[in-house]
Amino acid sequence: MKKMVVARVGPLGFDSLSVENTPEPVPGSGEVLVRVEACGVCRTDLHVIEGDLPESAPGIVPGHEVVGRVAKTGPGVSDLSPGQRVGVAWLYRSCGECRYCRKGAENLCVSPLFTGYHRPGGYAEALVANAAFVYPLPENMPAEQLAPLLCAGIIGYRALSRLGLSRGSHLGLYGFGASAHLVLQMARDQGMRVSVGSRGDRHQAFARSMGADWVGGPAETPEEPLDGAILFAPAGPLVLPILRRLDRGGRLLIAGIHLSDIPAIEYEPFLFYEKSLGSVTANTRDDGRKLLEWASKGTIVPRTTVYPLEEAVRALRDLKEDRIEGAAVLKVGG
Repeated sequence: MKKMVVARVGPLGFDSLSVENTPEPVPGSGEVLVRVEACGVCRTDLHVIEGDLPESAPGIVPGHEVVGRVAKTGPGVSDLSPGQRVGVAWLYRSCGECRYCRKGAENLCVSPLFTGYHRPGGYAEALVANAAFVYPLPENMPAEQLAPLLCAGIIGYRALSRLGLSRGSHLGLYGFGASAHLVLQMARDQGMRVSVGSRGDRHQAFARSMGADWVGGPAETPEEPLDGAILFAPAGPLVLPILRRLDRGGRLLIAGIHLSDIPAIEYEPFLFYEKSLGSVTANTRDDGRKLLEWASKGTIVPRTTVYPLEEAVRALRDLKEDRIEGAAVLKVGG
């Protein structure tokens, strides 16, 4: 099988990934072999390749927004069968035993494994997945539209849910890419007003076309205070101006796995009046199931740009340089 392997950890370049041809892996106990139809290209893939995350190392196959079909099942797998369409996401497995897993917070597991980081991911014609952590997928949606839901969609869903906003609330989205354009659709479906702060005319025009109520640059201020906000851009200096734009009792959540340093925070202008700052860490399987059920109603539709597997570096470059509207997806098979 063909796969794209991290050849060099560091700033993205033409030599960051290399093509390898190897036999298909064999699923072990509790695992399934999935032949890949499509794999989304996530900013986390960039962080893995460029070494922003600890443990990044050459040899891994990136990719954790995987749509494919079960080809083989390993021992102990009874609820999945060959030919079944499934999705493979970032959380390869949680330990199931730590204090977080025991209370249903598997996203905070102390010893998790992640697809495309600890285990080979979806920039390949096939991969092995933990059967307990894959999602059955519908047949009536193109693989290219399903793929971004498996990380950008799930993380966006978790962030929006954690804000606890209601109909008529004013939501701010900062950084308008794969996840934000899906959250905008979720928020509009729930009757919220949405303001978008993003750099670049292309992303601002995209936000307007998706129905944002207000669009401006990251340094501009919406006409009304925000009840809640989500920061998707990995830019720590944006935290303070967003906190300043929150209404009393408002909350800002950071929805990225990596963020540059946040400047020192003065209490009164940024956190007083019960404002709060938090983060979103990975996801639970319940988040994924709920997001996919919501998307099945047709109100959350990813906008995608499709690339062949061999052009993964070009897709990553376009993502890094903000040339993509919505999500990038690698078309692999199917």
